[in-house]
Amino acid sequence: MRRIVAEISELDKKFAPLIARRPLCTIGRSKSSETNFESLVSSVISQQLATKAAATIHGRLVVLCKGKITPRILINRDDLALREIGVSGAKARTIRGLAEAVLDKRIPIERIDETHDDQQIYEALTSLWGIGRWTVEMFMMFQLGRLNIWPTGDLAVRRGWDIVHKNSAETTAKSLDFEGEKLHPHRSVVAWYCYQAVHESRGLDY
Repeated sequence: MRRIVAEISELDKKFAPLIARRPLCTIGRSKSSETNFESLVSSVISQQLATKAAATIHGRLVVLCKGKITPRILINRDDLALREIGVSGAKARTIRGLAEAVLDKRIPIERIDETHDDQQIYEALTSLWGIGRWTVEMFMMFQLGRLNIWPTGDLAVRRGWDIVHKNSAETTAKSLDFEGEKLHPHRSVVAWYCYQAVHESRGLDY
């Protein structure tokens, strides 16, 4: 990772001071404490929610599933129970559909990291109802540790980019797609430091 951040600092020198000030990127450096299924369910719950709200609902879901979110346990929790803990109807449909796809072996979720082609993973997961680009990108970055994901649809990534480059006009997803072309194959790390720029602007240590 130190080699990677050094390369990024050369490719885009505006990132160098931020990288020097902030922690070393954690993507791909340690094994997740969650299973792949748990992580993807977490990503679904986090869609369009503030971090604190998503964490609260996720905690309630863990309790509802008696400490362990698994496809078989989840499939046996009805929609009313999920709604009562704050899971929207659409997200309930999504996570139950994911559980069904895992149980009937359409999605080998706990072996999906054996697939080296990021696009193949993306296509498999987005084929499920309610799972879109952002959800899969977060899963691939933070659970699978894939280093070349570029989540330009994420507002925080775009705002972080603008902070780093001192842009007066807001960068669009389309223009950031173009900017990312020079940052292969470490775009996940760049995105992580964009998050760090936002955290720093809010006075957060990490």
